[in-house]
Amino acid sequence: MKKSLLKKYAELIVRSGVALKKGQSVMIVSDVKIEPFTALVVEECYKAGAKHVLLEWSSEACSRIAYKKGNKEALAETLPYLLEKQKWINQELPAMIYLESEDPDGMAGLDQKKLSYIRNKRRAAIYPFRVIRENHYQWCIAGVPSAAWAKKIFPDLPKNKAVEKLWEAILTTSRAMDGNGIANWQEHDKNLKARCDYLNGLRLKKLHYASSNGTDLTVGLIPGVIFLGGGESTLEGVYYQPNIPSEEVFTSPMRGEAEGIVYSAKPLSYGGTLIDNFYVRFHEGKAVEVHAEKGQEALESILHIDEGSAYLGECALVPYDSPINNTGLLFYNTLYDENAACHLALGMGFTNLYPNFEKYSEEELHSFGINESMSHVDFMIGSKDLNIIGTTEDGKEIPIFRDGNWAF
Repeated sequence: MKKSLLKKYAELIVRSGVALKKGQSVMIVSDVKIEPFTALVVEECYKAGAKHVLLEWSSEACSRIAYKKGNKEALAETLPYLLEKQKWINQELPAMIYLESEDPDGMAGLDQKKLSYIRNKRRAAIYPFRVIRENHYQWCIAGVPSAAWAKKIFPDLPKNKAVEKLWEAILTTSRAMDGNGIANWQEHDKNLKARCDYLNGLRLKKLHYASSNGTDLTVGLIPGVIFLGGGESTLEGVYYQPNIPSEEVFTSPMRGEAEGIVYSAKPLSYGGTLIDNFYVRFHEGKAVEVHAEKGQEALESILHIDEGSAYLGECALVPYDSPINNTGLLFYNTLYDENAACHLALGMGFTNLYPNFEKYSEEELHSFGINESMSHVDFMIGSKDLNIIGTTEDGKEIPIFRDGNWAF
C-alpha cells in the first residue's frame, strides 16, 4: 500500500477519529506486529501538537504463552503500576487510540474458563476508573492489517498479497481509499445524523425484529433515550469519531424488556476465539439460553462476566446494503462486521444517550433502565430479509427496516 495513503489514514484517525487538540496527550494501544503503521500515527499526533504520545504495546504470541503457562491468580492480578497508570489517565485525560490487528484465532484452543476468569478480574479492577473518565475524553478504534488476520480473510493468497488486499478493504470501508478521508467522513456524518433525527422524532417504545432464520425478538426502549450515530462529543465539547469505520445508528434499550430469540448472522471473534452459528434466547430482558456450533464455552462466558452482562446494552441499526457488507468479505473482527449489518450488544449501555445525562448520577441513569456492566460485546444479527417494526408511544407501528435495509 502506498505510504502516502497510509499517512492520510493516520491523519484521519488523529484529526477526525480522536480530534486531537494541541497540547493534549495521546495513548496508543497497539500490537508489536504493526509497529510501522503505529509509527505513522505517532508522527501525526506530534504534527497535531500532542503533548505526550505514549505507547501501550501488546503481543498476541506472548499473551498466548502467558495464558497457557501462567498461574491463573497471578495473571488476574492488577499490579500497582497498572492502577497508577489508570489514575494518571483520569488526571491527564489523553486521547485514546486503539489499533485493531487481532488474529481471529489467536487464542483458539486455550482454556476458556481460565481466560474468562483473568479478563473478568482485570475488568473489575479497571472499571471504577473507567466510570470516572467516561464522556470526558476522546477515543477511536481503527483497523490495521496483520498477516494472521489477513490470511484468515484471504487464505488462498500469499501473505503479502493478503495484507495488501486487507489494506484495500480497510481503506475502502473507512472512506479513505481516495486520500480524502476527513472530507468523506464529514459528509457521512451528516447522513448518519439525519437518520438519527428521524428516529428520535418517532418517540419509539419498542422494536420487533423478525427474519426467516428464526429471529423473533421484541425489545423495549427507554422513554427519551436517543438514537446516536457517527460522531460524539465529550462533556468538554470536543467532537470526535469513536469508530472508523462506522455505519450504525444505535440506542440503549430498556433493561429487562427483551423477549424472544435472535440468531447470529456472522461469526463473533471474542478475545481471539471464534464463536459461530449461534442463537441467544431472552426472557424478561435476560439471555437465558445460548447455543453455538463453535465456541459454546466462550459464548457462555460472556453471560457471566458480571450481573449485567446477560442483558442488552445496545440495539444498533445498520443496513444490509452497507459499504462493509458490499465488500463480500467476512472480516472476523467486530469493528468491521458489526458495521456490516444490524447488531445487538450484551452488557454495558450508553448513559450519554439519556437527555441531559450530565445532570444525573451514574446510579440514577442506570435506574432509568440503561444497563450497567463492565463488558460490552456486540454480535451481528442483520440478514438480507430482516424486518424491524417500531411501535411508537401512541401505539402506531412504523417500518424501520424492510428486507435488511432502511424503510425510510
